[in-house]
Amino acid sequence: MLTFILIAVAVILVTIGLVKLIDKVIPQKLKPVLTIALWILIGYLGYLTYMSVYEPIKFNKLKNKRYVQVIESLKDIRDSQLAHRQVTGKFEGDFNKLIKFIDTAEYTITQRRDSTVLDEEKTKLYGVDSYKEIVVIDTLGFVPVKDSLFKSSNRYKTMMNVPVGKEGEKFKMESGYIEQNNINIPVFKASVKKDVLLYDQNKDLVVQEKQVISVDGVNGDELRVGSMDEVNTTGNWPKTYGANE
Repeated sequence: MLTFILIAVAVILVTIGLVKLIDKVIPQKLKPVLTIALWILIGYLGYLTYMSVYEPIKFNKLKNKRYVQVIESLKDIRDSQLAHRQVTGKFEGDFNKLIKFIDTAEYTITQRRDSTVLDEEKTKLYGVDSYKEIVVIDTLGFVPVKDSLFKSSNRYKTMMNVPVGKEGEKFKMESGYIEQNNINIPVFKASVKKDVLLYDQNKDLVVQEKQVISVDGVNGDELRVGSMDEVNTTGNWPKTYGANE
C-alpha cells in the first residue's frame, strides 16, 4: 500500500509538471483541453491515493465491530458448553440438544462440611471409643442452568446463528474426546470463517486479514473458541476484544 501511495504521489507531481510544461510549449488552441484532462487525471489519482489510506481504516473499524458481536456469541456458546460438561461430564456437538439442556437442566447446590463420627473398627480393636473426621456433602437445592447463565434473556436460543456477515450462516460446532495419559478428556470447538464475516468487503483486505499473525489481532482464518486437538476452552481473540477465557 505504501508503494502505491508513493507511486501515486509521484505521478501527481509529474502530471502537475506536465500542466506547467503544456502552458509553455503546447499551442494555445490545445491548451484548455489538455489542461482540463490533466487536472482530471490529478483529481483521480488524488482520489485513489486517499482511498488507499481510508479504505483499510474503514475496513478495520467494520471488522472490529463485527468481531465484537461474534465473540459475544462465542462466549455464550462456551458458557453453555462448560455448564453442560459440569452437569453431564461431556460437551455437546448439537445446538438443538444444547439449547434443550439449558432449558431443562439444573445445577446442584451443595455444601461441604467437616464432621466427626465413631470409628467402629478402632473402637472394636482398642476397646475405647475412637473417632474419625469425614467430609459431608449436603445438597442444599437446585438452580436452573438458564437462570444462572442468561437470567431473563432468551438469546441462547439463537446462539447458533452468526450475528453479522453473510446472512443465514451458522457457527460450526464439534465435540468429542482426546486421550491424555490413557484418559478420555472431553473437548469442543465452535468457529466461523472470516470469509463469512467479511464477505462484502475488499477481497484483498480480507486475504490480508486471514493471514494475520499478531498479538493484537485474531490470528488465522477463523474466529473460534475451544479446540478439537487439545484441552482448551479459550478463544483465539486477543484481550482487546474482551476476556477470552
